[in-house]
Amino acid sequence: MIPIGLVVLAALGLAWWLTHRHAASHEIVLYGNLDLREVDLAFNDSQRVASVLVREGDSVRKGQVLARLDTSRLEPQLAQAEAQAAAQRAVTDRLHHGSRPQEIAQARANLALAQADARQARDNYHRLETVFDSSAGRAVSRQELDDAKAQADVSDAKLAVSRKALQLALIGPRKEDIAQAEATLDGEEAQVALFRQELADADLRAPLDAVVRSRIAEPGDMASPQKTALTLAITDPKWVRAYVSEADLGRVRTGMTATIAVDSFPGRRFEGWVGFISPEAEFTPKTVQTQELRSSLVYEIRVFVKDPGDQLRLGMPATVYLSPADART
Repeated sequence: MIPIGLVVLAALGLAWWLTHRHAASHEIVLYGNLDLREVDLAFNDSQRVASVLVREGDSVRKGQVLARLDTSRLEPQLAQAEAQAAAQRAVTDRLHHGSRPQEIAQARANLALAQADARQARDNYHRLETVFDSSAGRAVSRQELDDAKAQADVSDAKLAVSRKALQLALIGPRKEDIAQAEATLDGEEAQVALFRQELADADLRAPLDAVVRSRIAEPGDMASPQKTALTLAITDPKWVRAYVSEADLGRVRTGMTATIAVDSFPGRRFEGWVGFISPEAEFTPKTVQTQELRSSLVYEIRVFVKDPGDQLRLGMPATVYLSPADART
């Protein structure tokens, strides 16, 4: 007689097998390769490479300096541009401030002196004119009288010049002169900003967290914007590029959870989710070697993978498991 315990164990085992066989029959299994984005970094300037601070395989953080250009020519150009901008800024400030009180006081003093000279010259001319008329030209010659009149006219002209100079000192610079000085200053400051940017661009920085995949530039090389210096592999996000048949397409939804297995970590599953489903069918790529899919039309999907330890590498073959519960939602 069979023991009751064995019967119970057999029943439980049969129930487990039936349950898991049913679940497995609804599980979608896909095959693909791990993929990630890459960034080719190049310098913005054509200068000599001074140093490369990273090697292949190094993890870098966003903003980290990876390589530097020689700045021995840029620094003097920046200093010269800053000096020219400072000089033009002083000119512009002087025009904005207008005449100094001392300049106005000097103009007033010059006007007072010109007034005194003009008055003296005019009085001298009138006195000689009176003597000339009273003596019928015997005490003062005509030449002396003409010279006195000319001196008086010159003094009056100098008085007019001094009066205008005082007016200009009180009014200050013309608006057009100020605008011209400001425009010139803007040009000088733009030149300074350009050289500062070129100096900043001499440091090649990581645009985001990544791993150095290729180090192409070396110290002494001539860099250029068209020449890649470093190639970075972006560690997040990573995804598996897989292909689903049309028969299973209706059970796959964006956002459904998935698990990913790779040969390098047997017995371990990485968590993931479906992030992209292609709207167009295509012939199965050669990398998909399953017999039933080799000549079929399939749809590309991208299953994003959680890899906080950065253990997965570009191109790794991967198996994607989509659960039937998620496929029905």
